[in-house]
Amino acid sequence: MAVRWNGGHSSCVLCLNVSAEGLVASGGERGELALWDGGGSPVAQLRLPQAEDVTSVVFSARRPSTLYASHGETISVLDVRALQEPLERFHVNEEEINCLSVNDTDGFLAAADDSGAIKVVDLESKKVSRSLRHSNICSSVAFRPQRPQSLVSCGLDMQVMLWNLQKARPLWTTNLQECDTEEESPQSAGQFFNPPLAHSLSVASCGNIFGCGAQDGKVRIFRVTGVRFERELEFQAHSLGVSQVLFMPEAYWLLSGGNDGKVLLWDVSSSVGKQQKSPAKSVHRRKAQAAASSRKDGKLNKVASNEHPGVVPKLTIEHGEKVNWLLCAEIKGSRRVLVADQTSSVSAYPLPEL
Repeated sequence: MAVRWNGGHSSCVLCLNVSAEGLVASGGERGELALWDGGGSPVAQLRLPQAEDVTSVVFSARRPSTLYASHGETISVLDVRALQEPLERFHVNEEEINCLSVNDTDGFLAAADDSGAIKVVDLESKKVSRSLRHSNICSSVAFRPQRPQSLVSCGLDMQVMLWNLQKARPLWTTNLQECDTEEESPQSAGQFFNPPLAHSLSVASCGNIFGCGAQDGKVRIFRVTGVRFERELEFQAHSLGVSQVLFMPEAYWLLSGGNDGKVLLWDVSSSVGKQQKSPAKSVHRRKAQAAASSRKDGKLNKVASNEHPGVVPKLTIEHGEKVNWLLCAEIKGSRRVLVADQTSSVSAYPLPEL
């Protein structure tokens, strides 16, 4: 059963983040920002200027008292020890920001917006060091752990991109619809009615594996090898669009949240846990694993390089509301999944030991 965290917001909660010290931040509609203690009680609240929706919050990797919050086209820098007027503001994006990410050296902040732009701010010089771009709304951006110059992004142009801050162009790009059309010719017509608009990205702690959730209800898992990435796994996760994916600290446990009101926990370690030596061997091995999985399940499932039979959720949470944001946090010595949705509450669900 969920424990409801109430009292921090008066309307829809849009985003969540947790500091290294266990403080939870939530952003909501009309500029509302709240901080929560481990018991789920709000300890501080603030309404940001212009009352624009707070679309993303992220704590500094090395200074847990520093919080970055995006609202409208602005990024506010806040001190959570005394939550009041922002210490400073960055106004580098031209349209509403959808997602923020800070690299793990605390050197760069990336902000993805509705114009398709990703503005990368050098936090030392306080200036934009790179402007990267999608051809449509950029919905999610994430720096890769242990690789402070590398990031991945996705958007409503159905593109997933790998970037290095030393270059203005992507190192590698995949179009989710083109991949599906090539590999799923009998079903490709259906893609036009429910295209794989990419909504969310999360990178595993190893830095080489990342997941993408899309409007077609699928989760796709990719492996980065050098200056490119390839698809390791794809599975139908939700009956409606996947609004959120989140890799947990454990290797290759992934949470997904959907517009169908469900939160699911997946173990993808059997598919991505071992480093393949070459793309050719990787494809070969995936097909062999898929065939073995079909036999083991006692029924013959479709076996193709992009569909993985036998991928079933380890935990299903019937949340009931469209999921806006997912967070995994250690609270009072036990793991919780925190869910932001269309209500003014944050829901906290206990997680079993993995």
